[in-house]
Amino acid sequence: MPVAHPLLLASASPRRRELLEQIQLVFEVAPMDLDEAALPGEPPEALVERLAIAKAEAALERGIPGQWVLAADTVVAVGGEAMGKPVDFADAEAMLQRLSGGEHQVVSGMALCRPGESMRACTVTTRVRMRPLMPSDIEHYWATGEPRGKAGAYAIQGRGAAFVEWIAGSYTNVVGLPLFELEQWLAEIPDPPPRSA
Repeated sequence: MPVAHPLLLASASPRRRELLEQIQLVFEVAPMDLDEAALPGEPPEALVERLAIAKAEAALERGIPGQWVLAADTVVAVGGEAMGKPVDFADAEAMLQRLSGGEHQVVSGMALCRPGESMRACTVTTRVRMRPLMPSDIEHYWATGEPRGKAGAYAIQGRGAAFVEWIAGSYTNVVGLPLFELEQWLAEIPDPPPRSA
């Protein structure tokens, strides 16, 4: 019987760690520091899939033989344009003003691989509608610290949930990792990573 190695998560995201813990996967963390800028004219779906694959390939070098590597990248998209993480308040304010009162997409790319196995990669899109936001909403929200480090400057699993009217699609995708698709992959692969009791 082959030894089941912990999954290697190529991400520093606390949200992705929490989601993997939720489904009781045993994993280790190896963040990959890559340039996450979009290429000229690159659509959000292509961007996140390219980055997820690049992170997975980079993490393979840190893994051990037989270990599965999981990587993901998530952006918020409006009108086909990807929003990353805000660099300061002005950036977050501009993002949230753009999302206010309208619909946007949260797009994640996810990749799973290990040495000797073909790369699995996919993109998942969730539609999200945000209620109209007042300037004071944005100022108070920024003061909580939550928008920092979040694609689109909000967190649906935190206080940002109060801004969301509805979503259509995967909730965990908006948090940062589409668990339904991941579970499908884990059911198909040989020697999947172990689960905690």
